[in-house]
Amino acid sequence: MMPKIIRTLVWISLLTLSIQCKKNDTNSDNVSQTSSTITDATGFTLQEYDNYTVVKVLTPWPNAQKPLTYVLAKAHATIADSLASYPKIEVPLKEVVVTSTTNIPFMEILGVENKITGFPHTDYISSPKTRKRIDTGKIKNLGENEKIDLEKLIDLAPQALISFGVDGTNPTLTQIEKMGIPVLIQADWMEQTPLGKAEWIKFFGALFGKEKEAKSYFDQVKKNYQEAIQLVQNLKTKPTVMYGTMYQDQWYMAKGESWIARFIADAKGDYLWKHLKGVGSAPLTFEQVFDKGQNASIWIATGTETNWVNFGKSNPHYTQFKAYKNKKVYTFEGQKGATGGTLFFECSPSQPDKVLKDYIKIFHPEVLKEYTFTFATPIQ
Repeated sequence: MMPKIIRTLVWISLLTLSIQCKKNDTNSDNVSQTSSTITDATGFTLQEYDNYTVVKVLTPWPNAQKPLTYVLAKAHATIADSLASYPKIEVPLKEVVVTSTTNIPFMEILGVENKITGFPHTDYISSPKTRKRIDTGKIKNLGENEKIDLEKLIDLAPQALISFGVDGTNPTLTQIEKMGIPVLIQADWMEQTPLGKAEWIKFFGALFGKEKEAKSYFDQVKKNYQEAIQLVQNLKTKPTVMYGTMYQDQWYMAKGESWIARFIADAKGDYLWKHLKGVGSAPLTFEQVFDKGQNASIWIATGTETNWVNFGKSNPHYTQFKAYKNKKVYTFEGQKGATGGTLFFECSPSQPDKVLKDYIKIFHPEVLKEYTFTFATPIQ
């Protein structure tokens, strides 16, 4: 039989080991973890713990080989050792530089637009609220995206720079990181569903301590979007739809899995290029487009022209389309900000419910008789 003193020492050792294991587990998981609340976006995840959030940007740019991981931590938070190699950003952020106009509406919705201190090429911004901050010098113009004025950026000393990646080889962003300014890549533009783009507001919610507000806004947008779909779900007729315009010698047609095609389908339109595989757009010849689209009922054009005569003169072939002859041509790019920015490009990712209603108004005006367009403009 084991002597009493030895048994006591063994129990003490086991108890100490148990306590140490629990302590290590606590450090590893930071006590409490909630599951990710992302439902529609495919480009990022949020894993929330007691005092920090782990953000993974799964597809930061096309053909990215690995995700980017950021640890958003409250002051004095204890972070798991397994996360030590990832960039740590103290949140909520108080001063930031952003580089995409789609960031502006997300931040305005959350009430944190006053945290923006710099932006490259501020003329692209259309929002009257943020333009006022630019005009009063509270937001500095930092040049161009690929050539950010580093001296001005150093003077601003933001807590972080929120940018986007095209191929992962931006030397300016690398230099900014070497200067000690954290760079966060957001990729709302990579999402190919309307609600997927809108859910990136939760990315900004995590950065600014506005998680509840971000979820509340997205939930309402999703509800509005789904209710709009229900308005046309049982309609028997679907107008045929073509998209785009000529650019030099090419006609860039939205592919069948793009977010444009999704809007058209959800609004009960028959997109003539819905079988074109992939996302983004495909370059076609005029002959290819005319052969399939000459009798389309509706034409969703690209570009800023809203005058019917001028639109026809911009390319004499346009007048051959049935939609042009019947004055059933619309553009979503006709509304401009005070300095030339396009309202649709800036605001549509955060307001897909309103974009969908615009499409429904175009395709089925009898369904939304009292609704007025938010982004769409008839070319007339």
